[in-house]
This record gives sequence, structure tokens and C-alpha cells, in this order.
Amino acid sequence: MDTLSNLIEGFATALTPTHLLLAALGVLLGTAIGVLPGIGPAMAVALLLPLTYSMEPTGAFIMFAGIYYGGMFGGSTTSILLNTPGETAAVVTAIEGHPMARKGRGSQALAAAAIGHFVGGIIGTTLLVLLAPMVAKMAVNIGAPDFFAIMLLAFIAVTSVLGSSRIRGFASLAIGLAIGLVGLDPMTGQARLTFGSLHLADGIDVVVVAVGLFAVGEALWVAAHLRRTTGKPIPVGRAWLSRADLSRSWRPWLRGPVIGFPFGAVPAGGAEIPTFLSYVTEKRLSKHRAEFGHGAIEGVAGPESTASASAAGTLTAMLTLGLPTTATAAVMLAAFQQYGIQPGPLLFQRESQLVWALIASLFVGTVLLLVLNLPMAPLWSKLLRIPRAYLYAGILFFASVGAYAVSGDVLDLVLLLVIGLLGFMMRRFGLPVLPAIIGVILGPNAEQQLRRALQISDGNLSGLVNTTFSVTVYAIIAVILLWPLIGKAITRTRTRTPESVR
Repeated sequence: MDTLSNLIEGFATALTPTHLLLAALGVLLGTAIGVLPGIGPAMAVALLLPLTYSMEPTGAFIMFAGIYYGGMFGGSTTSILLNTPGETAAVVTAIEGHPMARKGRGSQALAAAAIGHFVGGIIGTTLLVLLAPMVAKMAVNIGAPDFFAIMLLAFIAVTSVLGSSRIRGFASLAIGLAIGLVGLDPMTGQARLTFGSLHLADGIDVVVVAVGLFAVGEALWVAAHLRRTTGKPIPVGRAWLSRADLSRSWRPWLRGPVIGFPFGAVPAGGAEIPTFLSYVTEKRLSKHRAEFGHGAIEGVAGPESTASASAAGTLTAMLTLGLPTTATAAVMLAAFQQYGIQPGPLLFQRESQLVWALIASLFVGTVLLLVLNLPMAPLWSKLLRIPRAYLYAGILFFASVGAYAVSGDVLDLVLLLVIGLLGFMMRRFGLPVLPAIIGVILGPNAEQQLRRALQISDGNLSGLVNTTFSVTVYAIIAVILLWPLIGKAITRTRTRTPESVR
């Protein structure tokens, strides 16, 4: 009852005209900035942080929450329409969303994404209200061996389901892991793959890699084929979901929060891992597996709902533990500290009004996101009617702006072009881009957790499998790796059985 009364008080604060306006402004800004490749919600919050110095804390955080959700949906928009994710959580959406757009079903893909964000956000925020103490306790008990097992599962799952062969998938993953190694060893300070450059000592920023491989690589690939094929205008399609679309989407929408919320609450890479696992799950459970890779709506609905619920899980860990599990949460943590507020177990007691107003604003922001963006789906889809030469020139421009904004260093633009050429070559030889991105994002974290687990066990490999959770995850990995052999064995058994009967 205390939780309910606190939430009602939070709604009373969040639904004031000023705070409603700030929430709407945050959603619009987040969506607009999320649409630009490379400028995700974390950068949006960071850029707007100085503007909130004169604002009172509650209003500032209500706007930040709107930017967070709006940025995630904006990233999905460019994933679907242009195959250039605005931020890393939207990477998976491009796999099915862009083929849907190419078939003239861009509006349906955007509608599935918008409703997925709404469902995932509502369920995720409800779980935040009900389960915050329990999830926080569970997250504290997960150790280095468990984190490493989770990340290894993400590597194996993604490379196993993408690309024309597993070898190409693992080759792409190896490229990503190699890029992730660039910089100083976090434990010994030894330079790795820096080639004597001080600029590379801090490593290559994930934004530069993601924008280079996706946006620049895609633009170069399209440019290489423009002379051979004329770019025909793509039909936008209807602005609503058919009954068949709804029947295929409602289960992925509901499954998304189950995967996204727990992963968002633990520092295992933010929304990236759960969205990949959601995609794998939907592909396994779908009755239309042949459509995957060619525009299956389940591959949009599930990951989008998962990403939105993961955002709520991220806030759970930040508010209850002071543990930022994503870049956006880290920036928001800095914003809390700017106001002299320290997130943690005592936050709900010391700053009760602010916290519950923030949680209530998540519900409000989720509704505003649906109301504002669902009618705009056909408008966003008309981006595809721009001639491709102009469209991809614009993408290259915004990609360059996004990469340069990371650190303001011209060398980042050189790296962007080099990585873009790498993305072009990967497309040329049929290597999937996604495992490379996963390797860059999670590789350094996986290495850190592996070394930490081995340090705890004095270098004994048994330290990697000393918990029930890690053993369970390794069992799942074994099933994924051996599934093709198991499937062949089952098929042979079935074919032999009729013959033996004869």
C-alpha cells in the first residue's frame, strides 16, 4: 500500500502542466536526436545536461527520462528505414525492420516498434515499481563468472543465428574483438594495437565503430551499386497493422519484458544482449522462420519491447544501487550527483518525492511516445522516397558529425572512414556486421570479467563454473553449439524409423 500511495503522489507531481510539457519535450528531443546515426540518448542527455543547471531536479529528470525512451525509439526509426541504427540498442531491429521497409512495409515496422516500446515500457516500469528491491538483491549476488558466462552466451547466440555460415559469423566476431582490444590494458597499462599512437591509447569509441560499420559501410555499399541499379522509389504502405500482423506481434511484445527487464538490471551491456537474445528466441519460436532475414515482423516487435523494458531495468539498478549499467544511466548518475543526490538503497527514503515522480513520468513518457510517434509512422516512412544519392550523402554527413562529436578529434573522422571501408569489405565477402559490433561492445567487458574471475580463483579454470547460474548458462551455450548436430541426428532417426517399420 505504501508503494501505491507513493506512486499516486508521483503521478500528482508528474501530471502538472510544467512537468507534462517537459516530458513531451524530452520525448520529441530524444526521438529527433535518436534518428541521427551515432547520436544516441546518452549523448543527447550529456549535451542537454548543462542546460538543466537552472532547473529544479524533478523537472530535469522527468525530461531526461523522456529523452531516454525517445532516443531509443528514434534509433529504431533509422534502423528500420535506412539500415543505420541511431544507437546500439537498435542494432537488432535493422535485421528484420529494414527488409520490411524495402518491401513497402516501413509503416508497419515502425508501428510494431512503437507499440513494442509502449508495451515493454509499461510492463518494465510496472516491474520497476513492484520488483526493484528483489532485482537489486539478485544483481548484487551475481559475480564475475556469471557475467562472463552471460557475455559468452551473447557472442555464441549472435554468431550462430546470423550470416550465411557460422564460420563467417565467428570471423566477424573476431574482427570486433580485435577492435575492442585497441588501447591500454585496463589492468597492466600495456599498450595494445595502438601502433604508437597516443590517440588510440583510450581505444576506439563504440559510437565511431557502430556508425562506421553500419552507416558508412552501408552508404559505400549502396554507392558501389548505384551505377548498376537505378534506385526505384519505395512504396510507404498503410499506416496501421493488419489483423495478421497483430496476431504475430502480440506474443513477442509480451515476451520482450521477460527477457529485457532482468538483463537491464545487471551490468551486462545494457539493452544489447537482451535484444539479441529476444531475436534468437523469436526466430526459434516463430511459425514463419523462412521469413526471418527477409522481413519478419516478430523480429521487430520482440527486440523493441525488450529494449524498452531493459531501459526500465537499467533505471532499477541505478536508483536502488547507484549502479549505471548503460552509458545513458552513467550520464544520468552524473546528473544526480550534480544536484547533490546520491542514488542507492537510501534514495527512496531521502528523495522519495523525486524518485516516485521520475517513475510516474516513465509511464507518462511511454504513453506520450506512442501518441506522438504512431501517427508519424507514415511521415517517417517517406524518408525512403528521397533519392538514394541524396539520402546516403546526408547519412554520411550526419555520421561524420556524430563521430566528430564524440571527442572533437579529426582523427576520429579518419577512423570512421577506415572502419566504414572495413564494413564495405565485410558486406562484399558476406560477413554479418552484427557480431563485430557485439565484439566491440562486450569484448572489453568480457575480458575484464574473465580476468577478474580467474584472479579470484588464483588462475584455476574451475572458478569460471563455480556457480549454478554460470553452469546453467554454459549448458545453454552447449545446446546452441551442438543444435545443428542434434537436429541432424533427430532427422536421421526419423528417416530411419519408417524404413525399419517396412
